[in-house]
Amino acid sequence: MTIRLATPDDYDSIWYIIQSVISGSDTYLFSPDSSREKMLQYWCPSDAYTFVAEENDMILGTYVLRDNRPDLGSHVGNGAYMVSPDARGLGVGKLLGQHSIDEARRRGYRAIQFNYVVKSNEAAVKLWLSLGFEIVGEVPGAFKHGTLGYTNIYVMYKNLEI
Repeated sequence: MTIRLATPDDYDSIWYIIQSVISGSDTYLFSPDSSREKMLQYWCPSDAYTFVAEENDMILGTYVLRDNRPDLGSHVGNGAYMVSPDARGLGVGKLLGQHSIDEARRRGYRAIQFNYVVKSNEAAVKLWLSLGFEIVGEVPGAFKHGTLGYTNIYVMYKNLEI
């Protein structure tokens, strides 16, 4: 599997992944009816680094790495990750996570912070904990889950200087 910077030629595949993930209203805060334009502007902006995991000319997952906050907060990175429904359970998320940690260090980030990890997304929480992230906060009822109603989110953090 190769992980590389995304190009506009990848946008159809990225959109397919995004659309499949947000359709469940259970892991990401975006409305299931969000437009392709809106989501690609979020996922592939010029001020961030968007990557894809590819094998046999098929995009299996994607992540975006950006500054968590501008200016005096720009030394902390923020990431968002999605895996194709066709590749779930194959370890793609873990590879993307490991790659993003290395990439964040390479780009000079001192830490990575996830502002919005849905608590009920147990697979993601387990993955990030296994990669050395800590839960540093919990916000009650911050996510309107499609079936569970209002549920909590975690703020997760990994120091990259250790």
